[in-house]
Amino acid sequence: MAYIDFLSAVHKSTKRDYLARVNDPDYPKAKAAELAKKWDFDYWDGDRRINYGGYRYMEGRWEKVARAMAEHYGLKAGDKILDVGCGKGFLLFDFTKVVPGIEVHGLDISRYALENAKEEVKDRLQPGTASSLPFPDHSFDLVYSINTLHNLYNYELEAALKEMERVGRKHKYLCVESYRNEAEKTNLLYWQVTCEAFCTPQEWEWWFKTTGYTGDHSFIYFE
Repeated sequence: MAYIDFLSAVHKSTKRDYLARVNDPDYPKAKAAELAKKWDFDYWDGDRRINYGGYRYMEGRWEKVARAMAEHYGLKAGDKILDVGCGKGFLLFDFTKVVPGIEVHGLDISRYALENAKEEVKDRLQPGTASSLPFPDHSFDLVYSINTLHNLYNYELEAALKEMERVGRKHKYLCVESYRNEAEKTNLLYWQVTCEAFCTPQEWEWWFKTTGYTGDHSFIYFE
């Protein structure tokens, strides 16, 4: 297991006004979270004050992440990868550009995201939950989950981490939200609309050890 940061450049490209988010008169935090947790139009393509405000494919945005991961894990044509919490499949599509011939699979709880996914990979995506992956043991050369597992309740986390370990035959990687101090904790509480597992890095590492997760990881901080 190693700490490997593939996501900071993407995360830090967004400017955030934490106080405006939590105090918005039309979409106060509780209302925004209620809408976001339906994982439907409002979460992906609704008002920016709720969540993404239009989650569209942007050329190059995810390709650098796919390239860095492919190079680090030595991915090649014929390898099988799984994205747990794939959303609209943008990162999976960019994997097919970076590693021609790679076999991609994705799973997401949001039927809206799957119905509006990137056409080139849409037939490789399916509905499901991280805590019960519908794949045989040791199915994938790389199984990864980015900004997804922190949306699970504690009673779901154990199963999800064990499932990632079960279906991966070689490499595993996950990225989750975390906080190192009270300022980052406050910012996370103000900004997030779907997070359920509010854990420090030490707590996440306890989860990894407890569940036998042996893959790599990184954390997203709201500084």
